[in-house]
Amino acid sequence: MRRPDPLFRLVETFFREYLQGTRGASRHTVLAYRDSLRLFFSFVAEACSRSVADLRLDDLTVERVLSFLNHLEATRRNGTATRNLRLTAIRAFFRHLVRADPSRGAQCLRVLSLPAKKTAAPMVTYLEPEEVQVLLQQPDRRESNGARDHALLLFLYNTGARIGEALAVQRSELQLARPFQVHLHGKGRKDRICPLWPDTVLALRRIRDHMPSAPGDHVFLSARGEPLTRDGAAYILDKHMQGAARELPSLRKKRVTPHVMRHSCAVALLQAGIDLTVIRDYLGHETVATTGRYTRTNLQMKRRVLEAFWRRAGLHPTKSPRWRPHADLLSFLTQL
Repeated sequence: MRRPDPLFRLVETFFREYLQGTRGASRHTVLAYRDSLRLFFSFVAEACSRSVADLRLDDLTVERVLSFLNHLEATRRNGTATRNLRLTAIRAFFRHLVRADPSRGAQCLRVLSLPAKKTAAPMVTYLEPEEVQVLLQQPDRRESNGARDHALLLFLYNTGARIGEALAVQRSELQLARPFQVHLHGKGRKDRICPLWPDTVLALRRIRDHMPSAPGDHVFLSARGEPLTRDGAAYILDKHMQGAARELPSLRKKRVTPHVMRHSCAVALLQAGIDLTVIRDYLGHETVATTGRYTRTNLQMKRRVLEAFWRRAGLHPTKSPRWRPHADLLSFLTQL
């Protein structure tokens, strides 16, 4: 009797023991890897003309991985970033495979050697502080929804929080007495404490006073009293951006999402002269390289660097003497 193929067992241990147990991956990462492998296995099963349940480890070849990546771009119209994310999940599974079964080292090494496709880094969209001020003036704080909108927008700009981090904040994680701060749960289960401006505290107190006193409740709620969703936050931002764009034409050309508020916070910190390592910790970035992209996109900082370089080089603009016509100009031209 033929022994059952270990593929299913390895997939199960990859998710339960390795991702969740060993790495402590977040729920978001687990779901992203699940979706990638589900797409990959379905593609291989179709290529082999059999069901996913009948797949074997020998079916997972480097040629099929390459065909799958091409399929993502050519058929599913996925971008390079999505293609690379799918490849990351597949390579993580093959690393687990080679640990579990070293005899398959050659098969795994070929897959692990596949490089990610290079892609041009997109320009970061952000709002200048003057633009944020106009945006924050749009909500009508006399109304409960307007007070919530103003508090949310100010909170995003103050903390640079990802929208998921902001919407997950609960009342017990806010400290609205000195020292003002909030406990944020970041990506990869990396928590951080972020200070709050007095204005942000006042805005949060205003909406707290209108919430029922139930410990553990989310801070940002919908009109129905339910936790605000990402779509709801995007709608709030878009609504007030339309009002701000009527006052400030420069906003009409910008596509502003909740994540742009995070970018705007980072750029404002850079413009204030804050060190990159401090901004990295403030935003919860993994490395300084991630934070460094803001220096490449901020034109104002580039101008300052150029001016400082100009002064340091000791170069001074020279003024050309003003040209005056000679009295004997016509005579001079005649003699030529």
